[in-house]
Amino acid sequence: MFRVPPRISRRRALQGLVAVVGVLAALLWWLNPFGKQELKGDLTFSTGVRTGVYHLYGQLLEQALASDLPGVKVRLRTSEGSQQNLQRVADGEADFTVATADAVSKYRLDGKPGASRLRGVARLYDDYVQLVVPASSPVQSARDLRGKRVAVGQDGSGVRLISERLLTAAKLDPTKDITPVAIGIDTMPAELEAGRIDAFFWSGGLPTNAVRELSERFDIRLVQLGDLVERLQASGSPARYYRPAVMPQDAYARARNTSSVATLAVPNLLVTREDTSEALTEQFTRTVILSRDRIGHEVHAAQLVDLRTAIYTDPLDLHEGARRYYRSVKP
Repeated sequence: MFRVPPRISRRRALQGLVAVVGVLAALLWWLNPFGKQELKGDLTFSTGVRTGVYHLYGQLLEQALASDLPGVKVRLRTSEGSQQNLQRVADGEADFTVATADAVSKYRLDGKPGASRLRGVARLYDDYVQLVVPASSPVQSARDLRGKRVAVGQDGSGVRLISERLLTAAKLDPTKDITPVAIGIDTMPAELEAGRIDAFFWSGGLPTNAVRELSERFDIRLVQLGDLVERLQASGSPARYYRPAVMPQDAYARARNTSSVATLAVPNLLVTREDTSEALTEQFTRTVILSRDRIGHEVHAAQLVDLRTAIYTDPLDLHEGARRYYRSVKP
């Protein structure tokens, strides 16, 4: 028999509506637990030379961002390295970049335009300073480079800063006691192989593909730099960011080293500007941390990105968006 449904009071109807809204809110939170807002727009990431670790890291991070931030179009720009990267972010030509801590310190100490606007997002992995020579070279330390043709990095690179400091610590004039060659890791290996340079300095994560590939077709050896660390650190800021380090023998399995190599390392920082959107920076930071293992399969140094140390972006203050992310995942 057909029955007329009972009338629902306005109060009960309102209670039912509130319950439905609560269920929908819970469902939305489950689908999007971090409250991530859908961001749209363009983002420029300044990397490094095409064969360097910075650029490969940027390419892999771009893929992770495409998944996490589908509304944001990421543009990668190659560069000469840390110094140019910092200039681009400070000037607004790029939104994010990677630079070594010593390069950041020097940029600030020199009072470069926009230096006060730079902010840290994360401490990433360490760069290892590498002095590469042919396996038959008589060079056993940086002091033996006197009179040699040495690739010291491009003008806008962090390698240039470190190589000149190391040469000075070795009591060599970087402009007079060697023949400096201003090229980057994209051309250093070929120039060494062709005999047009006698050695090259490089600062990058281990292993750097360009060095590894060179070792597979040409006999090379890595020269120890550990004897210069103490003198280098004594020169003060920004050299205080260097620490003693050891490159394991298997970092470049085909290199003609019979043991590990003493050298120095310097932290890499992920850098942005103070006026970068807090929401964008928070989500960017999240992607950097959560994509560590994926990226680490191809950039082994990225496996060393650690949530516990990522917040230490000295000499830069942490961007508020990055701070928000770290607070959200604090145990």
